[in-house]
Amino acid sequence: ALSEPTYWTAAMVRELPDDGNRYECIDGELLVTPSPLNLHQAVVGELYRMLFPYVREMGIGYVQVSPLDVELDDGMIVQPDVLAFHLTPSVAQGRIHGRDLLLTVEVLSPSTARRDRGLKRAFYERIGVAEYWIVHPASRLVERWRSGASAPVWEDGILGWQPVGATHPLMIDLPALFDSVPEVFRTP
Repeated sequence: ALSEPTYWTAAMVRELPDDGNRYECIDGELLVTPSPLNLHQAVVGELYRMLFPYVREMGIGYVQVSPLDVELDDGMIVQPDVLAFHLTPSVAQGRIHGRDLLLTVEVLSPSTARRDRGLKRAFYERIGVAEYWIVHPASRLVERWRSGASAPVWEDGILGWQPVGATHPLMIDLPALFDSVPEVFRTP
């Protein structure tokens, strides 16, 4: 006999062992991802290096990177690779609401591509995330989704980002970003 599938909650995920995997749950589904590779982490680091000073200079919020449990909806936990958010009272209590997120970024890995482009994208859209970037290091592209969009904008040159409250845009030179990753990380 088959047993009923488990409906995972944030509390259940928090009880899992610290074994090097990243655990998330969306709509009761447990998502398990192994630790990322050097290329992935190098791109995450470069994005953080660009986003953090801009968000701070604009005085619009804060930028963090994973591993970090982010409970965006009741009982659901995600660990975006990079996220920028408004500093609200709920953040102090460990809760970031979708409407507080200025930007959510996932850097694709072979093991996460389908989930990042499907389940997570739909989830972020549903909870009201203003902007979601899916970074494709191998293709040197950013798949950019804005709230309410029915299709992404594919960026491969200069990516301009100006969230609500910012006085001017951050201009990210994507070729330079990808070139800044050490060559040894870019070769399979």
